[in-house]
Amino acid sequence: MTGYQDFICGDEAIALGVKLARPNVIAAYPITPQTIVVEKLSEYVEDGSLKSEYIHVESEHSAIMAVLGASAMGVRTFTATSSQGLLYMVEGLPFVSGGRFPVVMMNANRVIAVPWSIFNDHNDSLAVLNLGWIQMYVEDAQEALDMVIQAYKIAEDPAVSTPLMINLDGFVLTHTYELVDIPGQDLVDKFLPPYVTTNKLSLEKPMSVCIGAGPDWHTEFRYKQQTDFMQIGKVINNVDAEFAEMFGRSYGGLVEKYFCDDAEAILVTMGSVTSTVRAVVDKMRLAGYKVGLLKLRFMRPFPLEEMLSLSDSVKTIGVLDKDVSYGFEGTVFTNVNSALSRKKCSPATVNFIGGLAGRNISQNNFEDMFLELLKFDSSSTEDRVKFINLRWE
Repeated sequence: MTGYQDFICGDEAIALGVKLARPNVIAAYPITPQTIVVEKLSEYVEDGSLKSEYIHVESEHSAIMAVLGASAMGVRTFTATSSQGLLYMVEGLPFVSGGRFPVVMMNANRVIAVPWSIFNDHNDSLAVLNLGWIQMYVEDAQEALDMVIQAYKIAEDPAVSTPLMINLDGFVLTHTYELVDIPGQDLVDKFLPPYVTTNKLSLEKPMSVCIGAGPDWHTEFRYKQQTDFMQIGKVINNVDAEFAEMFGRSYGGLVEKYFCDDAEAILVTMGSVTSTVRAVVDKMRLAGYKVGLLKLRFMRPFPLEEMLSLSDSVKTIGVLDKDVSYGFEGTVFTNVNSALSRKKCSPATVNFIGGLAGRNISQNNFEDMFLELLKFDSSSTEDRVKFINLRWE
């Protein structure tokens, strides 16, 4: 089948990417704003265009355990969730990662209760950051589709063998329609061959999976998982380069740097808000301001080398968090600061917290952030964690 273009939303882009990747087992439990993904996949299975075992489970907990079992049998799997559903999966997430099963899952980022809301921020996925999954954040529907295909290539690499979570901003991206290039099946099959692994249950070659380990050996398992994880960034960058060569689109690997080479102030972002910031950078550059954008595409593995390679011209780095680690600061800010602490001349940093529950962040807001970064006094003792768009300031 040759490639074509279609006007689709982010959820549909994910579903089409999954279809092109040909998973053998799909575990489905609908939750807003992820539901369209599993609905579309059920249609593909029903009409015969996707040959896959579609399991409509009774909960998100069952969904993660179903793909765990299927992956342990050596087949390609997919599931999707959001918000409270992701939290309901928590017990199963470290089983999948500790067992080194390359499950691919889409998470539609949504507020976690309470207060209840169906709109977007990143508190759900960042709450499970330490459970051993690769975490990727996408900006638009095209990147969503392309990264599903890349996700399987990354996760199933024998040197990686680690589950991967693709995060899409709820409604802002999951339900927004745009024109997307959909590659042909033949080209995807060439890029992504069928999954083959020795890490599986087999009557011919019996082995144990999800084993127990006491104090004498537990550290060795964790050390192996950590050392392997620290090499995943190389695989991500290589897969992106191979994808660019075959499909003509590149996303930069772990990060995308935009006007960072000579920037004096840089803003770090994740997800769909990046598009707005890019437009603001263009506008401010024309006005003579030396500002730049660093799009953080992966939170795990964290792009340490890319952070350390930022030019010494950067005086201040702002981090936009759509989350709060209550009692301290934004989770992304903590990670960025930790990375930058290894730099000999570390720039000053400021944490902006906003976009919670989908509250709009305007271009004017971003211009104000950049202006604040450009005039920031690093010797100041003022609090560097700033909530934006507060009504009662």
